[in-house]
Amino acid sequence: MGSAKQSVIEDARTVFKKIPQNFVPGHPIAGTEKSGVEASYATLFKDQRVILTPLAETNPQAVAQVHAMWQSAGAVVSEMSAGQHDEILAVTSHLPHVLAYALMDSLARLDAGNGGEILRNAAGGLRDFTRIAASDPAMWRDICLANREALLAALQDYQDELKDIAAAISANDGAALTAIFTRAKRARDERYP
Repeated sequence: MGSAKQSVIEDARTVFKKIPQNFVPGHPIAGTEKSGVEASYATLFKDQRVILTPLAETNPQAVAQVHAMWQSAGAVVSEMSAGQHDEILAVTSHLPHVLAYALMDSLARLDAGNGGEILRNAAGGLRDFTRIAASDPAMWRDICLANREALLAALQDYQDELKDIAAAISANDGAALTAIFTRAKRARDERYP
């Protein structure tokens, strides 16, 4: 289990000299910003996605057994390649965590120079956006480094999006901002009705 697959597969190949037939890489897409066994609860995996990334060397019976185990925990199980997993998780999980950490770090530094007024006057939007910055920093350091290439590509795409938004603001282009925000709202509303 883990948030990056290709690096884990490479490590398994190095340690075992080949992929063991019962090696079934997987990633439960569940949890909160809390870490460790004490953060678990009985319905943690109920109706949550689990992605398996079996390899050509993986025994189909081992995949079926792991699949059944996750289903018995209430999870919705799917399969994809390790590369596809890492690209998807880079944009849907790793990038949001990096953004939350970066924003809180930036605001904390600004806050220190402003007598605490910035964070003292923050509302629920900042709390909601940065909730995941309360996650374990060491774990997220390791995830960022393990999925380095996909995350760097995601960061570049996001920087390009920010440049487009900055250009629209600079040009006083309300129509461009409305178009971007409307697309974003539609996508958010469709995913999380």
